[in-house]
Amino acid sequence: MRRITLLAAWIAVAVAVLAAPLGASSSFPEKIALPDGFRPEGIAIKGHTFYVGSIPTGAIWKGDLRTGEGDYLNRGVATGRSSIGVEYHRGLLFVAGGPTGKGFVYSARTGDLLATYTFFTPTGPGQTFVNDVVVARGGAYFTDSVRPFLYRVSGGQVTTIPLTGAIIYGPGNNANGIDKTPNGKTLIIVQTNVGGTNVSKLFTVDRRTGVTREIVLNQAVTNGDGILLDGRRTLYVVENRDNKVAVVRLDRRLTAGTVVAELTDPDFDVPTTIDEFGHRLYAVNARFGTVQNPGTAEYWAAQFSKVRGR
Repeated sequence: MRRITLLAAWIAVAVAVLAAPLGASSSFPEKIALPDGFRPEGIAIKGHTFYVGSIPTGAIWKGDLRTGEGDYLNRGVATGRSSIGVEYHRGLLFVAGGPTGKGFVYSARTGDLLATYTFFTPTGPGQTFVNDVVVARGGAYFTDSVRPFLYRVSGGQVTTIPLTGAIIYGPGNNANGIDKTPNGKTLIIVQTNVGGTNVSKLFTVDRRTGVTREIVLNQAVTNGDGILLDGRRTLYVVENRDNKVAVVRLDRRLTAGTVVAELTDPDFDVPTTIDEFGHRLYAVNARFGTVQNPGTAEYWAAQFSKVRGR
């Protein structure tokens, strides 16, 4: 596999990281084609199987990381559904429904739609955007980039949790990507455009109360989208329109973080979300603003290496 480019200079306190090739013997394709016009946003990986959602139709694509081959798990519908963030958990796919104000649950085996949860019913455009989802301690937690709430689905019931504390919602795209700590007690979210700028912030969230606390960074990250916590202290933050993935080393209390590297790859074209398989990372490319006819354009997922020595 090609060498990943490191854009950030190392600082004295940073852990040593290497962007090494995966090796010539790797049989996993570096670039995995998705259907033309699919317009992907979220990705979830279980074993060597991946699932990608379609923004305009709510379709779900299921494929194999080893071969790159795949097919529709669910073809979605022309209206009424959207697939943004995707999370796999115990044979189920939890899907954030974007502007529909809903969350969906599918069978990861058959693709059947098993449940629909309405978090907010919009009466016009721009009133809600259910963006991403993570499962933690028996509940599925959904972010809303417009409304300052988390939505928890547990036992078939929906609980709306106000986000309070350090996060302040404003113009632009607010709470976006979400992940959990290994013990599931604490959630981490990224606020994409603080105050309508392209500067992003990271926060921990108490999953029960919604109280947020900022993770103070040594330098700014921009256009933050999907996030992935690898282990307890290495956080990958997708910087979508910058075509980069920031690597943040968190302190033990999750109060501060150091950006130790920024990764880029020739196959990035506005990546939005990532997931992992072993030492590999996979990003889907939404190609926002880079294609004239998104309904017929080519789309793909890009494979790249984790930072070593974390």
